[in-house]
Amino acid sequence: MVARKDPKALYELAPGTPGLAGVVMLHQMEGFMDAGGAGRLASEHLLDQFDHRLVASFDVDRLIDYRSRRPTMTFDKDHYDHYEDPALDLHLLTDGAGKRFLLLDGLEPDREWELFALAVRSLVEHFDISITVGMHGIPMGIPHTRPLGITAHATNPGLVDTTDQPVLDRLQVPSSAASLMEYRLGEWGHDAAGFAVHVPHYLASSLYPQAAIRLLRAVSEATGLVLPDVELRDAARRASEDIERQVQESSEVEDVVRALERQYDAFNVTDRKNLLSDNDGRMPTADELAAEFERFLADQDGPPPGS
Repeated sequence: MVARKDPKALYELAPGTPGLAGVVMLHQMEGFMDAGGAGRLASEHLLDQFDHRLVASFDVDRLIDYRSRRPTMTFDKDHYDHYEDPALDLHLLTDGAGKRFLLLDGLEPDREWELFALAVRSLVEHFDISITVGMHGIPMGIPHTRPLGITAHATNPGLVDTTDQPVLDRLQVPSSAASLMEYRLGEWGHDAAGFAVHVPHYLASSLYPQAAIRLLRAVSEATGLVLPDVELRDAARRASEDIERQVQESSEVEDVVRALERQYDAFNVTDRKNLLSDNDGRMPTADELAAEFERFLADQDGPPPGS
């Protein structure tokens, strides 16, 4: 008989954590799809801009496959000088209006996903979290010169606004610890949601602050959190200038962008729900979308943990 594992053994609570009844918990975990570094940039921005404290740490020694995502070390002449500790931590932050919220940030677990979901459930019930909200980016065939769309999803209708997003039928896509966590929380009767911002596919492997801004706006609208983004807007302006310079220097890139603009504008006028379709107006099949996601994941070498 297999011994039942204790999900609470996966994390350690920090001492002196205050009562947090009704707080929102945001989450982003590096390792799955995050086009434009959207979720990563949004999370880093929140931790940079708001006062925060550690409330719980996960045991990454149990959850991470070090050989597939090797942490970096610094070698200085004749000795090792620094080690980038991998981490998956839960932080308590205070937003621009003085409202407290939680942020789960760090590396996506490589193993024990079901036990990890149970551990998150334990934290949700311990802190009486009202809703968990995920953030990441997905690549789409759209131009950077048009507004970024959002794909929203939730365990219950009404938690998020889905009226303006493209209509998708059933499809199979690669899973993640975050998507399993959302699914299981819904089964256990807890509210959970997520936002995937649409990032131009030709920018998917670059850091794209505009995508993080769009994510934070969606999170604010869904949760009521006040999340200023001034610093991200400065970074977005610089990124836009760099992108425009590269477009102007390459006629091939400019042709691609202009073609995407024509496609976007045509469907925005005729049928806003078909922005995922190709130049012939054909909606991609579920298998094609899943294959595109698989290709994106396969191309993501990404920076090592802690970079």
